[in-house]
Amino acid sequence: MSKALDVVVNLLDLEQVELDIFRGRSPEGERRQRVFGGQVAGQALVAAGRTVPEDRPVHSLHAYFIRPGDPTVPLVYLVDRVRDGRSFTTRRVTVVQHGKTIFTLSASFHRPEPGGFEHFVPMPHVPEPELIEPTWVRMQRLFGPVVEENARDNPIDIRHVGPLSAEVERDPSLGPASNVVWLKADGELPDDPLLHVCLMTYASDMTLLDTVLVTHGTSWSGGIIAGASLDHAMWFHRPFRADQWLLHAQDSPSATGGLGLARGEVYTRSGELVVSVVQEGLLRRRPER
Repeated sequence: MSKALDVVVNLLDLEQVELDIFRGRSPEGERRQRVFGGQVAGQALVAAGRTVPEDRPVHSLHAYFIRPGDPTVPLVYLVDRVRDGRSFTTRRVTVVQHGKTIFTLSASFHRPEPGGFEHFVPMPHVPEPELIEPTWVRMQRLFGPVVEENARDNPIDIRHVGPLSAEVERDPSLGPASNVVWLKADGELPDDPLLHVCLMTYASDMTLLDTVLVTHGTSWSGGIIAGASLDHAMWFHRPFRADQWLLHAQDSPSATGGLGLARGEVYTRSGELVVSVVQEGLLRRRPER
């Protein structure tokens, strides 16, 4: 397990303060001005999952990013046991910092049932992940060695199938760029199903809003875009391992009024659809200098 992945796995191991109260933290020496959204979502799902029987895996979550998180102080996760039914369990998690709610998550857990219908949309045909350079290598080629420290030390190994948005921004002849990526945790994980879905929740916030920018041939590196995740929804269809290659095929059906919508379908390497994701974000153009 890489050092960066070890840090994230430890972050997802919340401290239980009371029966339905958990405390989380951010990485030591965090240089972001706000807590990474995927971290809060992943930790909130851990808090919810810790109050649910193991035979009921999560099948959906809906979350709202309300205020930016402060990486210098702990995050308090308050779990509300909304329902414990015969087939479904529902939990609501409120995340508090400085006495204010910064994030809410509702998650539904379901005991798998035999029979029923079975189908999924086929996976796109793409090159194998071993044939694609890691994204940090391509970023280093674009922006120089200064990128290596941040881009290489990532708990998730991400490999873009097509050109990066920054590559298309510099050379439009490469476009149009798509946002299809192979990803996996950078190391071997324990056999805890909750950990694997929480790590996928963490990783899902890394590339979705990029999809909106890619559609317009621009990128974060241009320095004229300010963005933030607003809401996030996920559906977990089938079991998977986050430490094995997953294909995240993303698109953006709409952007208007400063808001952009992105959606993704996550497949195992064998072609099974395991997760669907939708996210809306705030995307503002800063005045160009």
